[in-house]
Amino acid sequence: MDRDSRSRRSDRCNSQERQEKLCTQSTWDFSGLSALFLNCTLKKSPEVSHTEGLIRISREIMQTNGVSVEVLRPVDHDIATGVWPDMTGHGWDHDDWPTLYEKVKAADILVLTTSIWLGEKTSVCTQIVERLYASSGDLNESGQYAYYGRVGGCLVTGNEDGAKHCALNVLYSLQHLGYVIPTPRGWARQGPDRRTSIPVPAAPRTTSPTATRRS
Repeated sequence: MDRDSRSRRSDRCNSQERQEKLCTQSTWDFSGLSALFLNCTLKKSPEVSHTEGLIRISREIMQTNGVSVEVLRPVDHDIATGVWPDMTGHGWDHDDWPTLYEKVKAADILVLTTSIWLGEKTSVCTQIVERLYASSGDLNESGQYAYYGRVGGCLVTGNEDGAKHCALNVLYSLQHLGYVIPTPRGWARQGPDRRTSIPVPAAPRTTSPTATRRS
């Protein structure tokens, strides 16, 4: 094993240890919160998606801390193109978006994930942002805008080929729609195979402090 390989392996081990420590020592209780990952890959299930590997790491961290998680690939659904909540009233015979939007509304955390093609996020990711925008004027039961009080994030498969540009675009779109964007934490180092998951141990449950669902 050459020096660079040993260095990368050491970095991965250190990163895993730090993440395990954060999970096991956390005093926060996120149980009751839910997250929805939309994997905007161009590949239909069950084709292998490297972006799914990034999702798996984030999903395991969330689940370890009590968050319920669902992962969907929009490309598996027949989503019409447009900026209306339901495109069947605007020239389309079928539109799966209204059903998926119910899952978006039910999630406290929305994470858009994408690969990179020619320096840009996927066309599927752009379509999802457009459909989210279509409902941004909706109001909740308290008279607040639809995405008020929710957290948004993104995962981008790539690096020098445009990851920062894509993340900037996705995060700007989400904050413009009304999502809260946490401070970015940098890169996830996964090793040779992006699908390789980092195991995360179960975190102890505590009663204080508690992260609770928005009222």
